[in-house]
Amino acid sequence: MRQHSDTNAAQKVLRLLRVLSAPQPQRLTDIAEASGVNKATALRLLESMMAEGFVVRDEATRRYVLGDEALTLGIAMQGRDHIRERARPGLLRLAALSGDTLLLSVRSGIDSVCIDREFGSFPIRASYLEVGMRRPLGVGAGSLALLSWLPDHEVDAMLDLIAPTLKKHHPRISVDLLRQEVAASRQRGYALLLDVVVDQMGGVAVPVFGSDGRPLAAVSIAALSTRIAPRLQILAPALRKVGDELSAHYLQKDAA
Repeated sequence: MRQHSDTNAAQKVLRLLRVLSAPQPQRLTDIAEASGVNKATALRLLESMMAEGFVVRDEATRRYVLGDEALTLGIAMQGRDHIRERARPGLLRLAALSGDTLLLSVRSGIDSVCIDREFGSFPIRASYLEVGMRRPLGVGAGSLALLSWLPDHEVDAMLDLIAPTLKKHHPRISVDLLRQEVAASRQRGYALLLDVVVDQMGGVAVPVFGSDGRPLAAVSIAALSTRIAPRLQILAPALRKVGDELSAHYLQKDAA
């Protein structure tokens, strides 16, 4: 697990980049709070990152976004055996089957990050479903799937770490509730949250396991709760099929 340092400048820069990976432009105050870097230091580092082309500031709104140099880092990942490219056919199939919004998420520290999305014929469009958005583990179906299949001692550690964020930003979701949902997810074989994060909205998700047997990613369907509940007997097996196919690839790759 990552350890935050009060003196490591490189780590602070990386924490700023991680916060800036969210799709919407952000204020200095928000960046400082989300990264844990004090405001004066964050401003100094952001100015250096602007000079190098990794960050851009809109002078009218005084908000920051990633610059073109940051884009080159993503381009450098192309051509590798990345879960995003491998999962794309499954997202397309599931979007066509369900008509809903499909999401692919991965874990980043104590957060889950949406790295891909596909709309069906009856999609929901919300800011929290955008590519690049972060959520604490357990907040959302995909995020819950990433949490639920971690080893027990890691689940306990994660819940302790995210408890202050839940209390501040997600008061409807408690640590006790997430413990119950983790147990329920493991028992049924998929994560399910309806009317928990947002009223009338829900999600169902399955994990994708890496060669080490740990959750590598999660594939989830986000939709109105009234669309998910009556179709679980169709949606859950379809999700599990895609999750199992992706997991099998990484297990076979390791065996080879």
